[in-house]
Amino acid sequence: MEVLTEIIGNTHSPEWHEKMHHADVESIFLDQWTAQKSRFLAKSDKGIEYPVALKRQSQIVDGDILAYDPEKNTMLVLRLALNPVMVIELGALAQQSPEEIIRIAVELGHAIGNQHWPAVVKGTKVYVPLTVDKKVMESVMDTHHIENISYTFEEGSDVIPFMAPHEIRRLFGGASHHNHHIHSPHADHIEGHLVH
Repeated sequence: MEVLTEIIGNTHSPEWHEKMHHADVESIFLDQWTAQKSRFLAKSDKGIEYPVALKRQSQIVDGDILAYDPEKNTMLVLRLALNPVMVIELGALAQQSPEEIIRIAVELGHAIGNQHWPAVVKGTKVYVPLTVDKKVMESVMDTHHIENISYTFEEGSDVIPFMAPHEIRRLFGGASHHNHHIHSPHADHIEGHLVH
């Protein structure tokens, strides 16, 4: 069985997008935990197992292409099933006094930390992965009712471009691995085992 070792393109680029529409596409659906690994064994939507061993620190993006055969017109594509992310906006705090900023930051840290939610801070935003039901997260935020902050929920795939690899692992690595009750529409296709 051939080991797949490199990403040759992405279906979102114009060149590959066109080829994809005329090819017989086989998809490998990865949960967000497996997508952080460089070595794994995955089963495609056609039931075929593929060993993958990419370069260390490789960052898999939805639509990455592992194989393309122009003669057979076949393409093997990675698909990511990422959980949404709660994005907390702290930009309005810039208008507050230093004491008020500290107070609100500590209150927010307490609210998030008390739930054991991982978080990544980038600029004026705090990113928190959906590790429980969205309504539970909304309830926690609304119960604490912290002034001068707002929050929204964004798709994980929309957040990834702004993150460094270690931040992506923090947001998406542990969340899916430890919270299997968050069901992906592709969960029946997801396989993820380390290749030793």
